[in-house]
Amino acid sequence: MTWRAYGERLDETLKDLHERVHKGSYRARPAKRTYIPKADGTMRPLSVWCLEDKIVQHAVVTVLEAIYEADFVGFSYGFRPGRGQHDALDALHAGIMRKRVDWVLDADIQGFFDAMSHNWILRFLEHRIADKRILRLIAKWLKVGIVEDGRVSRGCRGAPQGAVISPLLANIYLHYAYDLWVHQWRRTKASGDVIVVRYADDTIVGFEHELEARAFLDDLKERMRMFDLTLHPQKTRLIRFGRHAAEQRAARDEGKPETFDFLGFTHYCTRSRKRGTFVVGRKTVKKRMVRTLQAIKMELRKRMHEPIAKTGGWLRQVLQGYLNYHAIPGNDKSLWWFWAEVRWRWRKTLGRRSQRGFLRWPEFSRLTDCFFPPIRVLHPQPLHRFDARTRGRSPVR
Repeated sequence: MTWRAYGERLDETLKDLHERVHKGSYRARPAKRTYIPKADGTMRPLSVWCLEDKIVQHAVVTVLEAIYEADFVGFSYGFRPGRGQHDALDALHAGIMRKRVDWVLDADIQGFFDAMSHNWILRFLEHRIADKRILRLIAKWLKVGIVEDGRVSRGCRGAPQGAVISPLLANIYLHYAYDLWVHQWRRTKASGDVIVVRYADDTIVGFEHELEARAFLDDLKERMRMFDLTLHPQKTRLIRFGRHAAEQRAARDEGKPETFDFLGFTHYCTRSRKRGTFVVGRKTVKKRMVRTLQAIKMELRKRMHEPIAKTGGWLRQVLQGYLNYHAIPGNDKSLWWFWAEVRWRWRKTLGRRSQRGFLRWPEFSRLTDCFFPPIRVLHPQPLHRFDARTRGRSPVR
């Protein structure tokens, strides 16, 4: 059923749905399985839910968010109202710049959404939610199953990606399995500085001492096993990173400091041009940029014979959306390279329209000036925005 068809008698339909939820006659329907490609070449499973399930889940999320936002710790940024990727990036930048960080743990939970235990989810919810009707609704969505190739499969693990309720359940799961534990760990076991930033199942932990970093990694593996989770062996890395990384690696003849990726940006050690002091550099992850360019190339081929103004308007939207996320301080080189590649690919596509489709550079430059948005930094300096957001208060409650 489409949204338009469902909304023809919206008031009556919602009233009936409301009554069925309160009477207990509401029944969740199995979600339809679909797949989308991931950056590492694998496929990410997504679940497509029917409209009524989405509506009820959204109502439950609205109620639960008001409860759990008072409990969640400050270094958790994923899927929370008023917080986003750039807030997590700002907090990470501020932590590395202002604390004594010499080691960075880039940890990723393997197949997190598919590995979440239903029993643990419901046990965690029972800590704060006493209403049995809410617990029964969530249990229905977890156990209703997935339709794939005409068959319904059910299990005792996983929160379907694509469900409105899943991001909140993921945060609740990690709040008890990770956030509270790591907050207690650094208060009781760490003698040096420790910073933590988590976005969904991706987390960055910075340490002052190597021994504490390795001890934390061993404890984290054991902690994850307690809650039926495992760290990704390839994506979990402990590296030397910080203001002393370059000198320490040079003394060991190990080359330049290693880098790590977080939320679409590669973080690396560098120095400021004016003062020569340590700075955390950030640039767009190259694999993600190449993948985006490939998608633009394929779409330009499909739009080869469309009017130039129509294709130019589409490119303007694509570029503006790209800049809205990636136009951060220090990322100018990557932005200009991406802008030039899109420009060149469009000119190449126009030249294939016909034997006379070739455009000289002066003519094409006027065309791109008309449609391409200017490249300029859209986000302020991370330290300034972090201070403005926290207003001098600690981001961790």
